[in-house]
Amino acid sequence: MQTTTDTNLLPVLITGTLIIVVLIGFLFLFVIIYQGKMIKNQVVLRKLHDEKQSDLLKAVFETQESERKRLAEDLHDSVGQVLSAIKLNLHRLDKVGPGETKMPLLSDTRKLADECLAEIRNIIQNVLPPVLTDYGLLEALEGLCVKIEQTTGVKVELKKKVSAKRFKLDIELAFYRIAQELFSNAIKHAAADFIQLLITNEDGWLVMEFKDNGKGFETSLVKQGFGLKNMESRMQLISGELKINSRPKNGTITIIKVKVD
Repeated sequence: MQTTTDTNLLPVLITGTLIIVVLIGFLFLFVIIYQGKMIKNQVVLRKLHDEKQSDLLKAVFETQESERKRLAEDLHDSVGQVLSAIKLNLHRLDKVGPGETKMPLLSDTRKLADECLAEIRNIIQNVLPPVLTDYGLLEALEGLCVKIEQTTGVKVELKKKVSAKRFKLDIELAFYRIAQELFSNAIKHAAADFIQLLITNEDGWLVMEFKDNGKGFETSLVKQGFGLKNMESRMQLISGELKINSRPKNGTITIIKVKVD
């Protein structure tokens, strides 16, 4: 009787063992496939990360090159021409005879020198505004808003809800440059005549909201222009976020934010 029972149990044990072996085999195969997919995904993610870093570096280099080009053009078009005029006046002064007066040429040269100094100050302010380095982002934005109103006639409303007075220089510079870009886009491309600028510092985030009443655009159709790439690269460099909401004939709202605490 015991032998019969053992004999009946044998197929069950064999079947059970085979099932366990098959399950272990499937589990082993699953682990191999899963690890293979994980490795493949890591390779893909690494490639995407490298491509993203490459795009970021490319955008940064393009931004730097554009700023160098703009600086060279400013120096050539404004300062270069004024210095050429001063050089010409100095040459003419050297040719003035003993009986001739030099006062008109001296007066003109003095005016040109003052103009040259003013142009140099403007260029320095465009490269790195002294008010930004000396007094911070809030003061610099106030000055920028006043300048926009005075030079374009566009109404600008600035609201501030910021507890801190200063932030890291790279953050302040990024926010200021993006504000300049947004003002330029709103006035030149969107034909806005009213702009609201709100900057807040709450819950460890520095947030700037830029809203214009311009003609707007369809965000899904807009191409990645250099201006947008420039802003995105600046935010990526400070680990910030940028979001743009716009619709045709409904203006544009741009929000940038970065963790500061």
